Amino acid sequence: MQIRCALVGMPGSGKSTVGRQLAHRLGVSFVDLDHRLEQTLGTSIRHFFETEGEARFRDVEAQVLAELAGQPGGMVLSTGGGAVLRPENREALRQFGNVLYLRAAPEEIYKRVRHDRSRPLLQVGNPMEKLRELYAVRDPLYRETAHYVIETGRPTVSTLVNMIMMQLEMAAAGGGPAAAAAEAPAAVPVAGPETALAGAPQDPR
Repeated sequence: MQIRCALVGMPGSGKSTVGRQLAHRLGVSFVDLDHRLEQTLGTSIRHFFETEGEARFRDVEAQVLAELAGQPGGMVLSTGGGAVLRPENREALRQFGNVLYLRAAPEEIYKRVRHDRSRPLLQVGNPMEKLRELYAVRDPLYRETAHYVIETGRPTVSTLVNMIMMQLEMAAAGGGPAAAAAEAPAAVPVAGPETALAGAPQDPR
C-alpha cells in the first residue's frame, strides 16, 4: 500500500519542511502545491496575486489541486494556506488520502514568517492582525478537512515526522484513513487523535 498524505495549515506552519521529510520516510513523492502552481502560472504567486487578483488565483489553485488528487500512487502533498477555502478543494483533499492539519497559533506563525516578503496576504501594515483574521476564518476549515489535527510546538522536525509516522501506522492498523481514506473519506472522524507534535517553517501563503 502506498500512503497518500496532504498537509494543510496556516502559512508558516511547517507543511513544506515536514512534508519533504515525511515523503522521504514513506518512500513516496513530495509535491509542493505552491511550487506546482508557480510552474503552471509561469510566475510567482505574489506577482500573480498583484496582477490577476486572489479570485483568479483560487480558480487555478482548484484546477491544479484536482489534477494532483487524480494522480495515482503514493504522495505527500503540501498545500497552500488558503487551499481549504473552497468546498470542492476540501472534498478533493479528503478523497486524496490522509489529511493532517499542522496547527500553530498566530503568534507562533508570526515569529516564523515576519521577515518573509514572499507571502502576498501578509504584505500589510499589521501582519499580526492579518494572521489572526486568517486564522479565525481558516482554522474551522482546516479542522473540517483534516483526519488528524497535529499541534505543532518546540520539538524538531524529525521528531514531528516520527510522531506522524506513528499516527499513520496506528491508523492503518485500525482501518483508519491511512488504510481507507481513498475508499471512504467521509466515514473517518474529522480531527481525530490530536497529537502534540513539533513545529517547523514554512508555506508561502
